[in-house]
Amino acid sequence: MNKKKSILESNVLYTIIAIIVGFLIGAVFLLIAGISPAVAYAKLLDSVFGKPKYMVWTLIYASPLIFTGLSVAFSFRTGVFNIGAEGQFVVGSLAACVIGILFDLPVWIHVPLCIIAAAAAGMVWSLLVGLLKVKRGIHEVLSFIMFNWIAFYLSNYVVNLAAIHKEGGGEATKDVRSTARILVPEGLRDALGCTAANWGIVMAVVAAIIIWVIIEKTTLGYKLKAVGFNSSAALYAGVNSDRSVLTALGISGALAGLGGAVQILGMSGRLSQFAGQEGYGFEGITVALIGASSPIGCIFAGIFYGAMKYGGSKLSIIKAPAEVVDIIMGCVILFIAISQIFKVLLGKLTKKEVK
Repeated sequence: MNKKKSILESNVLYTIIAIIVGFLIGAVFLLIAGISPAVAYAKLLDSVFGKPKYMVWTLIYASPLIFTGLSVAFSFRTGVFNIGAEGQFVVGSLAACVIGILFDLPVWIHVPLCIIAAAAAGMVWSLLVGLLKVKRGIHEVLSFIMFNWIAFYLSNYVVNLAAIHKEGGGEATKDVRSTARILVPEGLRDALGCTAANWGIVMAVVAAIIIWVIIEKTTLGYKLKAVGFNSSAALYAGVNSDRSVLTALGISGALAGLGGAVQILGMSGRLSQFAGQEGYGFEGITVALIGASSPIGCIFAGIFYGAMKYGGSKLSIIKAPAEVVDIIMGCVILFIAISQIFKVLLGKLTKKEVK
């Protein structure tokens, strides 16, 4: 009985149910569009698992998503809602790009400098909102939305500076120097058949483990979670809630900034002028929800989302709308959000079986 109860209370079960329901609803829309769901989903799977290089591309797509997912998940666990991971991701990618272009340094100095600059930029961007919250009582969601747009236009401004802008036209920066790239050795890239294979996924997994240790095994994590559960009780127990909020937002922002660095130094190699919000920060919210705000869960959720993004981009080959991936992911999030209904229904069924 206890074992059955623990299964019913598990977030993993309801996440799996939500994913299944999402794919079923996606199949309905494919049928409406005149596309066979079996053919579309077979293409989706083949685009992810068909060749080793496809799986590598999936991990490349997943790496920045894991970082932004960790950013949002960490803030969730500590009682603040970081809807500003998008802006922190942008300023992180901007900082990494500028340092990667302007400085000519040995690789063992250049790469760490770009990564540190990206983390610092994301942290500062988030802490500014934290200060507005603790000093002026301004809700972080409102501030984060505004800061996302400020980061957007700041990035476009810097992209068009003469020292940064690509020579010969084009709406992008120069390529970052080769000494700033986090690509795996050329021989391994050739063996994998993927020119963009990089260390981003390794960095993301290491970051997830570190965040898990901080949350679950340290005094700092205990204090941050205490503020998240009940700030009044934490204050009564002697925990400085304002300091905890700033700490949580600082770490959260640094993680999103690292996601931006991984995207620039690993995959793209340059920063393009934005026509709209890039979306990695908002997709991080999805990753955090699918991963149940667990750092380890964010690894698997990020890989799943990365697989959907990369595989979904190949659906056009069979003339299936790539938007079906957005429909599936949206339905997954919807059903995770209402998973309490699943818990109640399954709980009632269990009680009937016991009787």
